Amino acid sequence: MINTEKSERSDIENTRPGYQTANLSKYGILKSFQKELKKNQTPAEKALWKELQNKKTGFKFRRQHVIADHIVDFVCLRQKPVVEVDGKIHLNQIDKDMARTERLAVKGFRVIRFTNEEVLANTANVVYKIKAFIESNTIK
Repeated sequence: MINTEKSERSDIENTRPGYQTANLSKYGILKSFQKELKKNQTPAEKALWKELQNKKTGFKFRRQHVIADHIVDFVCLRQKPVVEVDGKIHLNQIDKDMARTERLAVKGFRVIRFTNEEVLANTANVVYKIKAFIESNTIK
């Protein structure tokens, strides 16, 4: 027996624009949380966004973007890198972060992580690493 619900959902997802990456059944909940995250960015997220916005790197980034059931800090949808800026709480949730990275990888996204301290201490170097990460994983 064919699971028509799954195939119908796949058909819908395949016809959506590329920027619509969220799980539709949870998007309503995630959208309100996403708005709060955008309003309450950490100093490190603000500093990095200042360098990533408006294609300053040559790549278009989105911030606090919903992918499947996750809200990622930054993503370039065309090349599919996800940039996460981690605070100290992430030291206590390494397994959870690894599982999230694996779920994003199934969707074709590659995750690169930086600490808040790393971003604030040398934002230019973080931007350089992000560009190198994208360029090393882009088929030309």
